[in-house]
Amino acid sequence: MVGEREVFMNITYENNGDYLIPNIVANPEPEGELRKFGLMRQSYLKEWHKGIYTGMVLKGTLMEHLLTVQERAEKAFDQLVEQMARVEGVTEELKAMDQMEWVRRMNNIRIRVEEIVREQIIYRV
Repeated sequence: MVGEREVFMNITYENNGDYLIPNIVANPEPEGELRKFGLMRQSYLKEWHKGIYTGMVLKGTLMEHLLTVQERAEKAFDQLVEQMARVEGVTEELKAMDQMEWVRRMNNIRIRVEEIVREQIIYRV
């Protein structure tokens, strides 16, 4: 009889004809938007660590993990860019004197920092 419910081993089932169908409800995922580093982590896990990725999907912890990694990566990126710019003398004075040189040097710093963040945060298991 459709609509009757039975409980076995703390799992709720619903009768559907001759079959017991488990009532599966996914855990609520945290709200948040994946940006560059979160999407990179998702792609990395999906392609190179399918077991970990699938396990997180089934447990409902993937989005929380991706948002946490994204936050760590963005914070590290911002801090490293600021530190490297200061050490290499890429200042507001340089920006005022020679904007193209400032852009070139800042782009170079960002590229190097992104590589560091990828290796130390995104591609770590």
